[in-house]
Amino acid sequence: MVEEVVGVVAAVGAGALVYLAAAARVVKQYERGLVFRLGRLHGDVRRPGFNLIVPGVERLRKVNMQIVTMPVPAQEGISRDNVTVRVDAVVYFKVVDPSAAIINVEDYRFAVSQMAQTSLRSIIGKSELDDLLSNREKLNQGLELMIDSPAVEWGVTIDRVEIKDVSLPDTMKRSMARQAEADRERRARLINADAEYQASKKLAQAARQMADTPSALQLRLLQTVMAVAAEKNSTLVLPIPVELLRFLERGAQPPAESAGHTESPAPAESSGQAESSGHAGTAERAEITERAVDRADQAGEAMEKLRRAVEQ
Repeated sequence: MVEEVVGVVAAVGAGALVYLAAAARVVKQYERGLVFRLGRLHGDVRRPGFNLIVPGVERLRKVNMQIVTMPVPAQEGISRDNVTVRVDAVVYFKVVDPSAAIINVEDYRFAVSQMAQTSLRSIIGKSELDDLLSNREKLNQGLELMIDSPAVEWGVTIDRVEIKDVSLPDTMKRSMARQAEADRERRARLINADAEYQASKKLAQAARQMADTPSALQLRLLQTVMAVAAEKNSTLVLPIPVELLRFLERGAQPPAESAGHTESPAPAESSGQAESSGHAGTAERAEITERAVDRADQAGEAMEKLRRAVEQ
């Protein structure tokens, strides 16, 4: 009798262990469980931890609640300004309603992928090339709204959408490079022109200042000569003031005689008067020659002083 009781208890215990093993389910922390009893959703969503179901009658479906990173295959299209581009993106989404994600759509991952590809092609057709290259934040927001609208019914929320890369044809890349180069050259020319304008204003102010004090021009000339002489040059170009050249020109040319001095003396004049006038003309020419020699000597002294200043 006792042996029969022990056998029954052992059988019941073994059966309980088998039932428990078949009914036990473990839901992880990042998952949620849905129980289907005879094909119908039964009860609430099962929380993480140990859960029991009726074997053969109920079935537990686990749903991942983590954020899913899904790359969108590159889509080729024509932008609004008739440029062929190839754009790829990435979508971040997660399940917020496990019941809707399992019941309302057959495969929510595939559905989100197809919706992302369709929305990306639509965005390409509505945008210009400059927006695709430089205004991606606005396009990302528009793309997120286009995908998130139907995904709400699937129990899925779109966390964010990012456009990864925009591929352009080689001809378009060369055209854009030429455009950028032309723009750089234009800005360089504007900067050079502005610098020349500012320099001209400063030079005009310096010219007015030197016009008020002529000696400043001579000092500037000597500074320039000293700066040039400091270099190891075999040839030295020395500018000579125009006033010095005019001074030498005036000293080298004798004054022209007036037409009244060329008239012949009257026949009534005596030979003594003719001799005295001849002596006077000779004295005047000697005086002119002496003054020219003095001016030439003064010019030579000035050149000598200038040469000494350059050597110093």
